[in-house]
Amino acid sequence: MSTVTTYKVTGMTCGHCEGAVVEELSAIEGVTSVKATASTGEVTVTSAAELDEETVRAAVDEAGYELAGRA
Repeated sequence: MSTVTTYKVTGMTCGHCEGAVVEELSAIEGVTSVKATASTGEVTVTSAAELDEETVRAAVDEAGYELAGRA
């Protein structure tokens, strides 16, 4: 069964931002899909199991944005 978690990410302003966040989060082991929406700052991650929040934070940081927590 998949786990779906929505996070708030600050700093995304456009499609390029969304793409950068999606690319980094998609690289996390177990992630099956990522949808980022710059207008709301929400990123929805579908994964095989619950993700470690620090792992998600590191991926968002790598993309150049800040994880504000769960939405």
